[in-house]
Amino acid sequence: MPVHRPTPTLLTAMVALLLTAAPLAPAHADGATPARGSAYMGMGVLAHDGQSGTPKSADANQTEGVDVASYQGDVAWSTLLGSGVRWAYTKATEGTSYTNPYFTQQYTGPYDLGMVRGAYHFATPDTTGGAAQADYFVDHGGGWSKDGQTLPGVLDIEWNPYGSACYGKSASGMVGWITDFLKRYKARTGRNAVIYTATSWWNDCTGNYGGFGSVNPLWVARYASDVGTLPAGWSKYTMWQYTSTGPTVGDHDKFNGALDKVVDFAKG
Repeated sequence: MPVHRPTPTLLTAMVALLLTAAPLAPAHADGATPARGSAYMGMGVLAHDGQSGTPKSADANQTEGVDVASYQGDVAWSTLLGSGVRWAYTKATEGTSYTNPYFTQQYTGPYDLGMVRGAYHFATPDTTGGAAQADYFVDHGGGWSKDGQTLPGVLDIEWNPYGSACYGKSASGMVGWITDFLKRYKARTGRNAVIYTATSWWNDCTGNYGGFGSVNPLWVARYASDVGTLPAGWSKYTMWQYTSTGPTVGDHDKFNGALDKVVDFAKG
């Protein structure tokens, strides 16, 4: 029987698809608890909130960004720049014992290409206090400088991938932990940290607390065609994580403003 081999054109297309496909987030067997340190921004969104579409069209008043963590490895920043991405956040730390082994490439890569970049901390309120985790974050890549290319640090506070969704804390206990983190970060860097969260988690685990919205910018997670209802205290969002299946790296985001507003936000 004749053997049908892919044509050179088809092979080229297949290679291109493999090179641009987003890396898969770590998968775990049913009921298995992931290893400490393996958490990443948006890890619980699909499981708890699901996905119901993506933004319908490009908006000139929004700027495309991405967020990355160690599971993406060395990131193809030139590819992302060419596709229109202009800002990025990299996971720096988790708790007070984990640092991202790919942080240098993932953090300096976009900066070297003229993109605006920042770092985020995955919070684990069940392990150590908020102030201690803020110190660990700042000491391991989460600082800020007024260079127009460095965004303020982000507190990623969402579903606990290692246990109970709210880390075993009451709503008041969670608010206290977040407050301790935010106060220490501001004292160390001079900037107010961004809060990344999902509205449903915020409702359940902080009692829909509304006391941070006047000070701390909001990065909301919702995989849908619009941003939806925001957590209490915020009338607008600064950033929106809208999908985990975007090109090249998976997690894609919108900054609520044109590129000049991203630079202004970086400058403080």
